[in-house]
Amino acid sequence: VQLVESGGGSVQAGGSLRLSCAASGYTYSSYCMGWFRQAPGKEREGVATIDNYGAPIYQNSVKGRFTISRDNAENTLYLQMNTLTPEDTAMYYCAHHPRPNRRCGSLNVPDFTDWGQGTQVTVSS
Repeated sequence: VQLVESGGGSVQAGGSLRLSCAASGYTYSSYCMGWFRQAPGKEREGVATIDNYGAPIYQNSVKGRFTISRDNAENTLYLQMNTLTPEDTAMYYCAHHPRPNRRCGSLNVPDFTDWGQGTQVTVSS
């Protein structure tokens, strides 16, 4: 299993970025996928998840600003991030639920596995 994130960068507050996560080595379309982030000195936290039925779950702080989506034909997960704030600055990771054909059910970090290397997002004020 390999997950490779891309699309991070440095933007000013109010800007947008689109993150991608390319998956390989397993049946991507059958698994709940998620985006997570970790800021310096803080614990990793769930940002958004999407199950294989396409149902999303969002952290309250990103609702209305971030959109998670998946392309099962391309084995790719996306996170469209709009109206970014300095509080969104973090390393962003993707991961998947270890069991296929399950609703995501949560944003809990321990419920996910096979983490990518991350992509850095920096938002300046």
